[in-house]
Parts: sequence; C-alpha cells; structure tokens
Amino acid sequence: MTRFFSSPRALGALAPLLLAAVALGLPAHADERSIILQSTTSTANSGLYDAILPLFTERTGITVHVVAVGTGQAIRNAANGDGDVLLVHARKAEEEFVAAGHGVERFDVMYNDFILIGPADDPAEVAKTSTAAAALQAIAKSGRKFVSRGDDSGTHKKEMQLWLSSGIDPVADSGDWYLESGSGMGATINMTVGMGAYTLTDRGTWISFSNKRTHKIVFEKDPPLFNQYGVILVNPARHSKANIADGQAFIEWILGAEGQAAIAGYQLQGQQLFYPNAQGKSQAAP
Repeated sequence: MTRFFSSPRALGALAPLLLAAVALGLPAHADERSIILQSTTSTANSGLYDAILPLFTERTGITVHVVAVGTGQAIRNAANGDGDVLLVHARKAEEEFVAAGHGVERFDVMYNDFILIGPADDPAEVAKTSTAAAALQAIAKSGRKFVSRGDDSGTHKKEMQLWLSSGIDPVADSGDWYLESGSGMGATINMTVGMGAYTLTDRGTWISFSNKRTHKIVFEKDPPLFNQYGVILVNPARHSKANIADGQAFIEWILGAEGQAAIAGYQLQGQQLFYPNAQGKSQAAP
C-alpha cells in the first residue's frame, strides 16, 4: 500500500507508532519492511505513485510511505534524517544535499516539463511570445495577476530562475499583480483559476487537475522549461538510523528496467506524464 502525507503537519496526525518509527529508523509495523520517501507534491498529486509503488511492494515486500511536500521542504526533512530516500526536482539543491554529506549519490530518474497556464482569452498575449522569459515579461507588462507557489518547491525554484532570466524582479510587486500562495501546486492552480490569473505548473499536475474551467496552456516547450527529477539515498554516514538496505532496493528498482517501464507506462487522458531517463535513457520529449 502507498501512503501519502501532504504536509509536515500531517505527520502529527499519524499513530504514535509511525512517529516512533521515523525517529528510530524502524518500519512502521514490526512485521513490515518499509521506507520513508521524501518527495514532491507533483509526483504524488499526478497519481504516479499510486500507479507504480504497488508494483515495487509486490516485487520486494517493502512498503513505501510517501511524504509529499515541496522540494525544499522534502530536502530539509531528509537532511534532518526524516527519511530514507529523496526524490525531488531541483538539481542544484539536490547536488548541494549530496555535497553536504546528507545523500550518497544523485541519479536522474525521469523528466517532464513546466508550462504556463492562463485564461482562455490570454489577456497578456503570452501565446504570442517565443521564449519563457518573454512570456513572463508579457505578464508583468500587462499587469495581469500571476500566482506563485512562493514555497521553495522545485516549481517555485524554477519560476524564480525564469524571472531572473526575464530581467524582472516580481517580488517587488508582491501583493499587486504578483501573488504568492505559499501552498502546493493544486491549491495554487485553484487560486489561479479562481482569479483568472497565470501561473507556472508542471505538466503532470495540470493534466491530472480537474478544476481547469476555461484555463488552458498558454506557453510551453521552451528548453528552459525542462523538468528533471532525481533520486538520492540518504547517507548512512550522516543518518545511521535510516533504512539503507530497503532504500537502496527502491533506488535500484526505480532506476531499473521494471521501474522505468512503470514510469513510462503511466498515463492520464491518453497522455504520458513522466519520461524515464535513468542512466541517460530517454524518450521523446513531452
């Protein structure tokens, strides 16, 4: 069974036995082999884990408890020893996590891409632009509202990189046309749709999102929108109570033929959400 915890606060609602297991690096139940996977909301909200993790459990007998938070929070949780494996999408931060001694080694596991969504009539005329930087410039120039996650997630990190490349500091206009939800992707899209605004989201979350109303993709398929996911085993030299053996089994599975095929096979509405590329293997870009 795959279990999701949508925020660190949600952990407080768990049974004391699981909390003790996190602290001691033990399985949640005495008769259960399990790992804690610190990961992103996009991989959980898209339904990917519901589709692929039961296959891993069936193969190995190891249950995966997923803590689904923003990438920044997931990295901090893993750095605190509250997890066995990290799977997120902010390469620079992932490499810093390994360099600081919290992780053993980082591996590419899969990718998709980011997109800009907005109202169907596209009042900022984003669709007429040719680069992601120009698209953001068009939104800023128009004064139309843009909703940022503002939560140090992988999506937020990517957004800030794009704003930097556009030459615009949107935070200077925070509370005016630039709004920060401080929430996950689902809540941010809801806010965006409700306000007739624009936002940056990963494609997988958008495909799986049901409350689109008349919003649509207004800009996509620019190389800077590439969205790589990486997987890292927590370093036993730094966090000795982590379940390293079962964590390594998970990494070997998801990077191996069965895990990569499971990722490639996951679709919604006839669309593939993630593209496996472990060890440099890749398929056609989304």
